[in-house]
Amino acid sequence: MNQGRSIRENPPLSGLPDLRKPGTWVRVLLVVNFSALLGTLAANREWRFFFVEFLELAALIEPVTLASLALLSLAGASFVRLPKRLGAVLVILLVLLVTAAVRSLFAALHLIEPDMAGFSRSSLWVVIGVALLLGWFEISGRARSPALAEARLLALTARIRPHFLFNALNAVLGVMRSDPRRAETALEELADLFRVLMRKNADLVPLSEEILVARQYINLERLRLGERVRVVWDMTACPPDPLVPPLMLQPLLENAVYHGIEPSTQPGEIIVRFERKYSRLRLELSNPMTAADGHTQGNQMALANIRERLMLFFDLEATMTTQVSAGRFCVSIEFPYRPVTPT
Repeated sequence: MNQGRSIRENPPLSGLPDLRKPGTWVRVLLVVNFSALLGTLAANREWRFFFVEFLELAALIEPVTLASLALLSLAGASFVRLPKRLGAVLVILLVLLVTAAVRSLFAALHLIEPDMAGFSRSSLWVVIGVALLLGWFEISGRARSPALAEARLLALTARIRPHFLFNALNAVLGVMRSDPRRAETALEELADLFRVLMRKNADLVPLSEEILVARQYINLERLRLGERVRVVWDMTACPPDPLVPPLMLQPLLENAVYHGIEPSTQPGEIIVRFERKYSRLRLELSNPMTAADGHTQGNQMALANIRERLMLFFDLEATMTTQVSAGRFCVSIEFPYRPVTPT
């Protein structure tokens, strides 16, 4: 059963953009409006008319762009699954039809003159513009695809710091004679943790799996730090078992232990909270800040790594923010809520 959208599907391998994603809309609108700005700048002869000329052009291209995006979004995955050339031709034809409809509407409202020569020029620019946009999406898709393996590899090296492995093994050795059963359990947990880290984490996973991995990690840290590590789980506002990016919790907890618990001699509390807000899922994780912590750069590298992996899964639909409040460091992550697909 495919329980989530794979990283490999982002962007689509056909070269056609998936216009159901808000990130694609943002990119298209930015490119179209920037192109209109450059076109107005090239055709402008007097600066005092520049703003008016740009508004006149934008008043025509904005309805065409938005209507085309809406229709292509309604088409959904149908266009994405089409062969590249056929899909490109159909996209261009659809945008041409929308352009003709918008121009006819504007002419009927006497906003523009019914000019066939003007329509021909508009059609030519539509064909060129859409072709260039599709080409850009295809090139960016090809450029990103080989980077996925590299990004996963970089994420793997940042998920477990070398000091954790050495500390965990030393902790196991420390209890090997006094509590061999606990040492055996710890080695099994360590093996399970690395088995998860080494697998191909390209699909969303149920939150229950993420929590299981996180608890195994915390158990290993407690083996050496004892009751100094306290984790509070607030799941009251969380759906039963949503889909989340794999290995999202463990790096955040490792960061919290490394920067908030380990440098201090006092017990510290890590608070993990999940909640659903309409169509989005929100994770908040906070840990105490320690003045003795000198690993600020490593903290930023770990967070940047998590942010990059969120981008691979959700594009611009995911957000990640950090703040310091009341002596605690807080990480907030939001992304689209997706329930587990029933078997």
